[in-house]
Amino acid sequence: MAPNKKRALISVTDKTGIVEFAHELSQRGYEIISTGGTAKSLKQGEVPVREVEELTGFPEILDGRVKTLHPKVFGALLGLRDNDRHRKEMADHDIEPIDLVIVNLYPFEKVVTGHVLDEQELIEYIDIGGVTLIRAAAKNFRDVAIVCDPDDYTQVLHEISSYPQMRLETKRALAAKAFAHTARYDAVVSSYFRERSGKADDLFPQEMTLGLKKVQTLRYGENPHQKAALYQETGARSVDWGVVTAKKLQGKELSYNNFLDLESAWNLVSEFEKTAVVIVKHNTPCGVALSDRPVEAFRLAMACDPMSAFGGIVAFNKEVDGETAQEMSKIFLECVIAPGYRPEAIDVFRKKENLRVLQLPSFITTAAKEFDLKRVSGGLLVQEKDYAQHTETRVMTKRAPSPEEMASLEFAWRVAKHVKSNAIVFSRGLQTVGLGAGQMSRVDALRVAWMKLNQQQPLILGSQKPLVLASDAFFPFRDCVDEAAKMGIAAIIQPGGSMRDTDSIQAANEYGMAMVFTGMRHFRH
Repeated sequence: MAPNKKRALISVTDKTGIVEFAHELSQRGYEIISTGGTAKSLKQGEVPVREVEELTGFPEILDGRVKTLHPKVFGALLGLRDNDRHRKEMADHDIEPIDLVIVNLYPFEKVVTGHVLDEQELIEYIDIGGVTLIRAAAKNFRDVAIVCDPDDYTQVLHEISSYPQMRLETKRALAAKAFAHTARYDAVVSSYFRERSGKADDLFPQEMTLGLKKVQTLRYGENPHQKAALYQETGARSVDWGVVTAKKLQGKELSYNNFLDLESAWNLVSEFEKTAVVIVKHNTPCGVALSDRPVEAFRLAMACDPMSAFGGIVAFNKEVDGETAQEMSKIFLECVIAPGYRPEAIDVFRKKENLRVLQLPSFITTAAKEFDLKRVSGGLLVQEKDYAQHTETRVMTKRAPSPEEMASLEFAWRVAKHVKSNAIVFSRGLQTVGLGAGQMSRVDALRVAWMKLNQQQPLILGSQKPLVLASDAFFPFRDCVDEAAKMGIAAIIQPGGSMRDTDSIQAANEYGMAMVFTGMRHFRH
């Protein structure tokens, strides 16, 4: 080998563009070293290849588990070119430097989300040699360029063609990408084992790594002066899990705020089996209803707060038909998300080019060991997501709710779980009629809900169904019950647990109201 000859080591699972890339490297004077399947592909593409075992004098062993783990490979990667002692040791051991490493990893994430292999088969997709090659090359980035993404092949060829050697800043950027790649890969593997460990003390491990992969750059964040991007979290769950995987059928690009609202709307609509519609504005529901038909559920949800619904996000848990789409076209909406759409609905939506129409078939909104993460300065607060539902209610007053009131209370309670605290929800039947959200005082939340009720259309005000109230947390004083009685509330559902519960129960009895406790609070900060 000529003293100045460059060498590239190629070992890839994703062979997209690799033959063409290797051919160009060969044309530019690089000797190509490769492993098993990659070497075979390159030879078929008429690229001159030297197999790794020719370099090491040692064959692949243990069903391919050991291929590149050898001093003649890692010495060639980790040896410092400007270190006299390193150069001497490399010469003494006949180790020739490698200048470029092109590696991508076994598709563990793709295989694990397929749910078709047993654990022993799956473990064979945990890459060892590839991760080690990437990290070794990235560590010695001043002398070795590491390429782990086929999207970078063009840039690398440009660098090789344009400069005597690849620029340091380029190699440093490739190294940063490589370390991020292996960190995320390890996070996927860690997530798999964590989700299957079954140990209570593993819920919050001493060390936690989040693996995130960018899905898209967003136009901006919550405000135009903030930059933002959408990332997908690693995990051994279905590949179509979560709002991040929703398919956009039409409309403008989604914004940061759109995604927040879609998440809130989808989580709430997925609480119900009966046909449900949720309308969200500024990350808070402004109308929720259940009915036998989507169009009727939409009308009822709209009637709760039609002014706030303008420019809102609408979520359905059932397929959207043409009649429903026609009804929706009467108002400006930002987004609609549903498990599916009838062709006639799509035809209607096409007339509103800016309406973002998203399809998310999966009703799975829960995942094993899924966490709720909130940023604080210098760290993260980590908690379980609030998937829980109470298992029974206790009647605390002399009068028990009627079956009609009880059904309405349970509906309002499920909605209250998704409303910003302090939260008060009024409902008649299976329709919200007043929502008080995000207030510092629970009495103020009650008054906001009452204000919203009195702004509504005759569709609600003419209803003869009993008016019921859900509170996401207990009443610290009886004042909420006193106010509710003046508003005509017939029944209340709340968690209970206040030192003054007896005061609230006594007040409800004085007014002939029914009150039930769930024993479970649903704050949403």
